[in-house]
Amino acid sequence: MKKTSLIILLSSVVLSACSTTTNTNEQQVVFQTSTTPVEIKRHHHNIDDLILQAETNSTGKVRDILHTTRQMALVEQTIIKGGCWDYLDAAWTRAGVPRQNRQTIFKSTKSGPYANTNQLQAGDWLYYVNYSYNNIEHSGMFIAWLDEDEKLGITLSYAGESRQEPARYKVYDLSGVYHIMRAK
Repeated sequence: MKKTSLIILLSSVVLSACSTTTNTNEQQVVFQTSTTPVEIKRHHHNIDDLILQAETNSTGKVRDILHTTRQMALVEQTIIKGGCWDYLDAAWTRAGVPRQNRQTIFKSTKSGPYANTNQLQAGDWLYYVNYSYNNIEHSGMFIAWLDEDEKLGITLSYAGESRQEPARYKVYDLSGVYHIMRAK
C-alpha cells in the first residue's frame, strides 16, 4: 500500500509549471518543467536536474535521442499520430536512430521474468507493465532512477490514444520491465 500511494503521489507531479533557459550549441532552448522537489527516502531529487543530467552525461546517439525527445516533448510539444510505440519510433528516427540501428538488450514477456534495475541506462526504450493504468503494456524511454531500490524511474511517456497531448516525463514503477532496446 505504501508503494502504491508513493507511486500515485509521484505520478501526479506535473512537469509544466515554470521555465528556465539553458544554452545549447549557442541556441537558446526553453526547458519547461516544474521545480518541485520530490522526497524519497529522505533524499531530495529535482526531476528537472535528473532529466538534464541524463542528457549531459550521455554521449553519441544516446545524447542525440535524449536531446531530440526533450525538444519534442517540452519545447515543440510534438503530437504524433498513434500511441507510445509510434511516438518513440518517430522520435528515435528523427534523432538519427532508425530501426536497423536499434538493438535489443533484454527480451521477455509481459508476465516476466523482468529486467534487473542495473540493466537500464538513460535513453533506453522500455516495454513494461504500466501498474498505474490497468496493468497494460506500455513503452517509454528511461531517463533516470528516482528511487532504484523501490524501482521508481523517470521515463518519457506518450499517452497517445487520440489525446492530443505531448509526451511528458513521469515516474513509473519499473519493476515490470520486460524489453529493453538501445541505440547501436
